Amino acid sequence: MHPIRFFFRRAELQPDAPALEDASGNLTYRALAERVAALAAGLQAIDPSPGSRVGLSAYNSADHVTALLATMAAGKVWVPLYPRNGRQELDRMVGFTEPSILVADRECRDGFDPQGARLVTIDPASGAADTLEGLVAAHSGREPAPNDLPLDATQAIKFTGGSTGAPKGVMQPYRSWTANALTQIHHYGLGAGDRYLAAAPITHGTSTYIVPTLAAGGRIAVVDRQRPAELLECFRRYGTTLTFLPPTLIYMLMEAPDDAPCPSLRNLVYGGGPMRPERIAAAQARFGPVLATSYGQTEAPQIITVVPPAELMAEENRPTVGRASLMTEVAILDADGRRLPRGETGEVSARGDLVMSGYWRNPEKTAETLVGGWLRTGDLGAFDARGYLTLKGRSREVVITGGFNVYPIDVEAALGRHPDVLDVAVFGVEDAKWGEAVHAAVQLRPGAAAGPADLLAFAREAVGPVKAPKVVHLYPELPKNAFGKILKPQLQREAAARPEAG
Repeated sequence: MHPIRFFFRRAELQPDAPALEDASGNLTYRALAERVAALAAGLQAIDPSPGSRVGLSAYNSADHVTALLATMAAGKVWVPLYPRNGRQELDRMVGFTEPSILVADRECRDGFDPQGARLVTIDPASGAADTLEGLVAAHSGREPAPNDLPLDATQAIKFTGGSTGAPKGVMQPYRSWTANALTQIHHYGLGAGDRYLAAAPITHGTSTYIVPTLAAGGRIAVVDRQRPAELLECFRRYGTTLTFLPPTLIYMLMEAPDDAPCPSLRNLVYGGGPMRPERIAAAQARFGPVLATSYGQTEAPQIITVVPPAELMAEENRPTVGRASLMTEVAILDADGRRLPRGETGEVSARGDLVMSGYWRNPEKTAETLVGGWLRTGDLGAFDARGYLTLKGRSREVVITGGFNVYPIDVEAALGRHPDVLDVAVFGVEDAKWGEAVHAAVQLRPGAAAGPADLLAFAREAVGPVKAPKVVHLYPELPKNAFGKILKPQLQREAAARPEAG
């Protein structure tokens, strides 16, 4: 079944139940379903082609959720465009996926070049024809044409790094979203009484909880860019039972001058980066036995393995990422694709409906990653005797900072375009706030005078503040091995030992 059908079926079962709210008001399931259907019909009127792309660049709001659901209902492919990415990167994503429609907040619409796409502005104060409100009004009462695409067709293209010429877009099929929804409902015990607070960016992992919550009959509350103390108050105001946050934000909540309880909270799911066992224990002391986590990738969203709250209370489970989830098979494979026994370290690999269908317009990388029916994650890990997975490291160099994946090659390419940079290496350093902080080691050209502040500003302009380095280290010459390869482990050790690290 297509994942959007979960929502429409629930709207038939409980039309008058609350479904979606933000600071501007709330919608019942009936009202939301009518709004989604009208907008979906409007998107099809702009471009009737099944499976065409819709880019969505917006901050968190109820209209953002509505636009996402309407994209699904129209049988189109969602391309999330995080507004805080640099313009160069957003333009690259738009050019690579070639959306026919771009939906953007009023404050985000000038952050990229539409490159021929029809621009629809999210502007609740305006009912002009080229706005979300205008499309809803023009198609009120209409239903979108049925979507007959197969379950292996693409529901979303989400970016997970790339190179200077070809970003890597993960094609998440309908079956992946359906598997994710059923798995989350099962492991977190979601039902009609749940209240999901969408606080982290919807363009990222937060979105993966929207369909499960609506499928179970729960309510979604959407907030954007809240300070920690305000976010804690949102927990209480909305009766939050479920939320998903990166460890960085959980640390900020723990440090906020607000120790009032959040009695409704049942599942405080952290993801996008690791939490050390002592930090997990501290969060449990603050919030109660509600902390949970899962392990996944954009290529297999959110929930390859999972540790529900009751299991995470056990000290021996805190260093792990849990056991294989309901609908996904997980194995540790060696370089030749052979299964390794429990206790041995190898590459974490997964298969099942949760797994992507491939990388957009990148068959070579798809063939490297989907091997013999398995998703080769690039992460190293081992199962213990009980079936709990402990990650040992990443064979790929992704840096997970504040819940966001940063691929060094992208940042290196950006810094390498600075006229004063001769050579550069980008890597992660353990950081108490961010989980990992992005660092860059730079060798300048002879006679160049750029300083760390200049390079940081250049990088922020090129790739945005999330992916830009937190620290730049200048080297007269970067250390290399006999084959000319930069010694990143040495650079990481040296960076971690300096006062500005951590």
